[in-house]
Amino acid sequence: MNTEEFLKQELNRRQFLGSSARNAAGMAAGMVGLSAVDAAAAAGDPVSVGVVGVRSRGRELASELAAMPQARVRALCDVDQSVLSSAARELQDLQGTAPRQFHDFRQLLDDPAIGAVVIATPDHWHAPMTIMACQAGKHVYVEAPLSHSLTESRDVLQAAEQSGKTVVCGLQQRSGSHFQAAVDVVRSGTIGRVSLARAWAMHRRKPLPPATETASAPEGVDYNLWLGPAPARAFNRNRFHQHWRWFPEYGSGELGQWGVHMLDLARWGLGAGWPQRVSASSGRRVLKDARETPDTLQARFEYDHCTILWEQAQWSHHGLEGRSAGVAFYGENGTLIVDRGGWKVYDIRDTLAGASSPQTGPHLAQFLSAIQQGSAPAGLPGLEEARISTDLCHLADISTRLQRDIRFDPAAGTFPTDAAARKLMARATRSDWQSADFA
Repeated sequence: MNTEEFLKQELNRRQFLGSSARNAAGMAAGMVGLSAVDAAAAAGDPVSVGVVGVRSRGRELASELAAMPQARVRALCDVDQSVLSSAARELQDLQGTAPRQFHDFRQLLDDPAIGAVVIATPDHWHAPMTIMACQAGKHVYVEAPLSHSLTESRDVLQAAEQSGKTVVCGLQQRSGSHFQAAVDVVRSGTIGRVSLARAWAMHRRKPLPPATETASAPEGVDYNLWLGPAPARAFNRNRFHQHWRWFPEYGSGELGQWGVHMLDLARWGLGAGWPQRVSASSGRRVLKDARETPDTLQARFEYDHCTILWEQAQWSHHGLEGRSAGVAFYGENGTLIVDRGGWKVYDIRDTLAGASSPQTGPHLAQFLSAIQQGSAPAGLPGLEEARISTDLCHLADISTRLQRDIRFDPAAGTFPTDAAARKLMARATRSDWQSADFA
């Protein structure tokens, strides 16, 4: 069963309960529906936000939003009760009011008082949750990567278009002024014609020792709901908090952690869209531990006017160009190096450089502004840009699994002459997981 079929079944299964919950909530609020929420936001009132997944990144996003006059964090949601309670206490201290606490994100989606949803869950929930939020009439801010497969990326774009809601991906580097300045320099011709960009992430990750599977998850955790559409399996702490990203059922490894951001930056600077050819190789070269995603990976994305390279190593402190994660633009007259700490141009007479700038706050602010103004986020990349940067990671993964070059046709949305690659466009999802009690 693919993601589309899973969503259809899930929507049919919960349609009656969802409609009943929305109707009851609307009556209790004086029949304030989703259109009224949008109207209030458009009038300049704070946007009512619900944040899903609040252990780490979601908690950071909730804190950023709590400090913004354009937003009010009305609700938090997490399948781990201890994480949820702790995050709710912190948020109450920050904004002075207690957020509602939801255990099941579908209950949050059924709340008509919530106008926008921030999704900071493990990667395997990004697309299904975004699609369901769009279908529930919510605006969406979803962390990168946008999806967990090529077909999911396509489905998210379709759902966003059909809903007419603002959907933004958390590629927050696009909103950092120093990243914008660096891209302007690259595109200005200052370093000459640029035909090669290299993106990388070099981090010495801690080894992940084997862990025993257990019959049940820790108390207060709805592990079945955490798994959601992912394959059913016994609880293993290695596959849960933080470490889930090193297992293909839930995450995309270093590509999903850093690759999507740095490849997005490289594409942005070069004005590159879909690649004509992708070749990649990977392996577990050094970290012979419990993780299942590669500790080493190199990928090459070929365009008619340029080449983008990606390199990762999870066992080294020594990053390229003296930076642990960044992008280098190699021009005929000079080289520009940029990361989250700033940027600098080398090999030209004049010294050109820029210091670090805030990224997440401005990114969220533009998301909220677009909702309030009822327009597309002028300063943010369109969802198609987020799709391409995400799908570059999926294409690299497919190439490594097939151990050969691949050619994706974006117009057709498939690999027209490559049956083996087509089989890897979607991830298997399960349909027999049971929801939490809505009573």
